[in-house]
Amino acid sequence: MNTLKPEKDQAELARLRWQCRRGMLELDIFLESFMDKAYMQLTPQQQQAFSDLLETPDQMLLDYLMGRVIPYDKDIADVTKQVRLATNPDF
Repeated sequence: MNTLKPEKDQAELARLRWQCRRGMLELDIFLESFMDKAYMQLTPQQQQAFSDLLETPDQMLLDYLMGRVIPYDKDIADVTKQVRLATNPDF
């Protein structure tokens, strides 16, 4: 489900893709793969949770995406799981 308005699509996606470039290879793989495979199917609430997730410091974000720590926020925890699954369905 594409929930972005057409005129905002390119700018918003470009902003999110820029935020996904973290300088840590593992994070780049998780986040860029997710953007390519699954982001556009998210609901508006899930898209906001993903945007919130991108505000997480790199080391904590890596812990979330590796499954070592579960986010307290349920929406962020759900989208974190979706990021993991988009990268590795067997995760």
